[in-house]
Amino acid sequence: MQAVAAWLVAKPLHAVLGLAVTLLLPAPQLTSGVILVLLVLAQGPRLAIAEAGIAASSLLIVSLIFGVSIAAMAELMAGTWLPVLVLALLLVGTRSLTLTMQVSVIVAVLVMTMFYVVVQDPAAFWQPYLDTMSEIAIQNGLELNTEWLNAEVMTLSATLAFWMLYVIGLLLGYGLYKKLPAETREFGRFRNLDFGRVIAFTMALVSLLSFVVDVTWFQNIAFVLFVVFWVQGLAIVHWLHAEEMLPIQAVVSIYVLLPLFQVFLVTTLAVTGYLDAWFNFRRRLKKT
Repeated sequence: MQAVAAWLVAKPLHAVLGLAVTLLLPAPQLTSGVILVLLVLAQGPRLAIAEAGIAASSLLIVSLIFGVSIAAMAELMAGTWLPVLVLALLLVGTRSLTLTMQVSVIVAVLVMTMFYVVVQDPAAFWQPYLDTMSEIAIQNGLELNTEWLNAEVMTLSATLAFWMLYVIGLLLGYGLYKKLPAETREFGRFRNLDFGRVIAFTMALVSLLSFVVDVTWFQNIAFVLFVVFWVQGLAIVHWLHAEEMLPIQAVVSIYVLLPLFQVFLVTTLAVTGYLDAWFNFRRRLKKT
């Protein structure tokens, strides 16, 4: 990992080509986002933005040659790079990983709220996407159960999926940056991540309001605010390993089992992270 990070930073042209090529890979949004964060932190925003501009131009030319929709490609690049770029710039400006992650949660909730304000009929908004998903499933010989894929589930899934996509890109890019052999700046460690009591209190308040006023999207916002704490729970796992309270095998096992027991592990980590926001388990364990 250290060699890859150093190679990308030492070879700007290679990094540009990497940014362009990663958009054509099966998981383009994550890989190109990681590289973009690395370039912003290691080379500075101006050079990284210039390299991303060259990569974007290259992709648009390739799209034009192969008859791919220019508008679709531009939309893909904007949705892939702009949010991650904003997070990377915020990290550089605040010099705080924790503050950057807190802001990302607030922005996710605000975007979700704006969606409910602007979109009067969420079911009609998501129906074309559900139809497309059904067609793809049928073409692959599968049957998509759309009974539970209602507008609320789609909105929740989209909010959490995009938030995770961007923050994982930020965290991995920052992790690569810290692996560089040259001297790097310190923006905080992932294992010390804390979303804080303000977000935890907001989640509790919105949950209470959702029962009092019986507004569905209040429940959805509360759910999003709860689920994001699983990242803090994961940070606690890394902290326990750094303090030699948890073996590396246990950390690896959590990552391996996460796709298999996603609901259980995410819920457990979210509860742990949420309680830590109130009671600061790491500080208490440190004193002990």
